[in-house]
Amino acid sequence: MTTSDGLRLLPFRGLRYAPDRVSSLTAVTSPPYDVVVRPDEVLELETSDPYNIVRLILPHAVDPAARHRQAADTLRRWREEGILTPDPEPALYVYEQRAGDVLQRGLIGALRLDGPVLPHEDVIPEVVEDRAALMGAAAANFEPLLLSYRGQGTANGATAVIERTVLRTPLLATTTEDGFAHRLWALTDPAELAAVDADLALREALIADGHHRWATYQRLHEQRAAAGPDSPWASGLVLLVDTARYPLQVRAIHRVLPHLPPEKALADVAGAFRVSRLPGGLPAALEALTETPGNAFVLSGGPDSFHLLDRPDPRLLEGAIRTDRPVAWRRLDATVLHSVLLDEVWRIPDRPSDICYLHHAEAAVAQAARHGGTAVLMRATSEETVRQLAQQGVTMPRKSTSFGPKPATGLVLRTLDEGSC
Repeated sequence: MTTSDGLRLLPFRGLRYAPDRVSSLTAVTSPPYDVVVRPDEVLELETSDPYNIVRLILPHAVDPAARHRQAADTLRRWREEGILTPDPEPALYVYEQRAGDVLQRGLIGALRLDGPVLPHEDVIPEVVEDRAALMGAAAANFEPLLLSYRGQGTANGATAVIERTVLRTPLLATTTEDGFAHRLWALTDPAELAAVDADLALREALIADGHHRWATYQRLHEQRAAAGPDSPWASGLVLLVDTARYPLQVRAIHRVLPHLPPEKALADVAGAFRVSRLPGGLPAALEALTETPGNAFVLSGGPDSFHLLDRPDPRLLEGAIRTDRPVAWRRLDATVLHSVLLDEVWRIPDRPSDICYLHHAEAAVAQAARHGGTAVLMRATSEETVRQLAQQGVTMPRKSTSFGPKPATGLVLRTLDEGSC
């Protein structure tokens, strides 16, 4: 697909829960599909309300094809029963998330895939294939991915429209169990939509969270290229945030190596890194990791076992890390982890069965303990470093950094039936 000069965020007829048909909006929402990683989390969401969105984003059946058909059938039934109803006219949606001192506002819309969108991570082909089969079967985008752009940092253009809109009565307001308050408004005024369009036409976006969903949108459009550039498949559901105005939070994504016992992990790394046993629990270990200069990681086999790895052997780095990338890329913790520890020291295959990615350190440590494996606790990479590398066309190792807050899944969906945009 050719690339246009700027971003085009298109209005669409949002599909939303009918408040009188569900126990509460909180009970039907979910974190993004790739954050819900444990079976008990899925079960908890499923039992919170019969219509929880997790039944669409993470259906479970005996085989993938059956899962995808199940999601499509469930969506069709909920639409027929009036559980999910379309808004009366196409809109962009102003979306606000607030918790304590954290405030994020942005625009949800259907972003043209031919715009200047910068990825910064690689993707797992099997995941893209599965999500494409799911979205294709259901003909829907179930959840917006998170994109950032750098506006002027003042209440001009799209940001001015957003900040006027939040003074109005929202379409919905709810607070999820993580403590975040969510509000949503429909933006339909032609003059305001034109102001947003003119502003975004000058911008490029960085994928903050949702590389697999973006790759899925592209795959779905490629499969339906004959539908033309104005097809609903030529755009995908996103939340677009001006981080000059509303900076994102940046967190690490941790690894669990379920088949690598911690004793072997530590024995194999001897001589390649300095290894120091860390007394105390997880908070102390994460604090030590944050304060350590240079490349560093914490290895854990459970809640009472933490070791700091730092001061990697320069000769090992030189031999294992490719030299045709910028210095900033070669110095990333994620680069050293994948190129040195995973590929050279531990020789862990890069496949989902051998490397699990978790957003919460507590969950990573607990999962490592359950499997008798090793958790590798990481530090976050700054948004500016991520953006600079992406602008150079350099991708980071997958799941290098987690940006947030992530949009709640289930507040607004987008169908791809003809006439739904």
